[in-house]
Amino acid sequence: MEFGNEESEGTDNLNLTLSPEVPILAPRYRCMHAPTPDHFLPPETSHPRYRWALYRFASFCAGSVLFLICLGGVVTSENAGMSVPDWPTSYGYNMFYFPWQLMAGGIFWEHSHRLVGSGVGTLIYILTIWLFFQERIWLRWLGVTAAIMVSIQGLLGGLRVVEMDDRIGIFHACLAQILFATVSLIALFTSRWWIEERPGLIPPHWTGRTLAICALIFAQLILGATMRHEHAGLSINDFPLAYGQVWPKVDSDSMDQYNLERLAHDEVPTTPVYINMQMAHRVGAVLVTLAIIAVTAAVWFTPGTASILRRWSAAWVGLVFVQFLLGACTIWTNKAADVATTHVAVGALTFVLGVLLTAISWRLQSRGELATRGAK
Repeated sequence: MEFGNEESEGTDNLNLTLSPEVPILAPRYRCMHAPTPDHFLPPETSHPRYRWALYRFASFCAGSVLFLICLGGVVTSENAGMSVPDWPTSYGYNMFYFPWQLMAGGIFWEHSHRLVGSGVGTLIYILTIWLFFQERIWLRWLGVTAAIMVSIQGLLGGLRVVEMDDRIGIFHACLAQILFATVSLIALFTSRWWIEERPGLIPPHWTGRTLAICALIFAQLILGATMRHEHAGLSINDFPLAYGQVWPKVDSDSMDQYNLERLAHDEVPTTPVYINMQMAHRVGAVLVTLAIIAVTAAVWFTPGTASILRRWSAAWVGLVFVQFLLGACTIWTNKAADVATTHVAVGALTFVLGVLLTAISWRLQSRGELATRGAK
């Protein structure tokens, strides 16, 4: 629909559809759905236009957040978190003018994380501004939310250094996962698939189940971040058993024996809290794996299920199996940096894919309900 000289004609046509008692609503209706000379932003419409450049840029931003998560995982795995002890400067230098010849070892990983984080923040700010030039107002606010989150994320990263507090690092890691999910959702909401009308069937209650699985995965991510930043990731150094048992004892005598063995292998002593935390992480991994297999089976065994759910739920199963194997390899390799970092990255992908599947399922469900109402 073009706006301009046709404005009065559109108003006259609209007035014909209104009852005589409410003709005054026509100008108000027109102002809600047509741009005015003093408002340069596009209006909210029921059928937004697909913008391929915006979608690709949002996807690139999501990928950049994942890369930043991986780099942060390397920093933690290499114990390089305090290699640069000051912030926002780096050894007194402006962060962006830090001498390249000094970037070696842990300094390289920590300072690279800062530089990449600044770049990712800039990209998300650009995405936020860009979103204001598309029609959906709620999506503009989602962009603002992403900008606020990346700002808080940078502040938490700096406070982690200034305060030298590992607990801040845990919040920093968890917020990174939420930011990744938010930017990934923005990419989905700007995609052609989301904008075009493509109905499809989903299994009953599938959306709620995937949402519950996402909550369980996020709890796993919290546990994992806590163990990594508390340096408790290898409180149990064997798998699939735990100190030769299905569930290790944590009484004082058993703990003394465990720690004697650990000291003999140049490992730091552990505590009952860390052991129980890692066992909870193992149990959670089993529950997440079984739950994803169950919801994927429901998709594949329900006739007529949307093909997009079948494809991506199968990928979800593949990711969770890889994640389970990487968790075991992290223990078997004595927490090798590359294996542990890959474990972090695949965990983030598993969480975000679940979030996207939940959004896609909700979209299909809402379209189906609208189609049913229209048929009646």
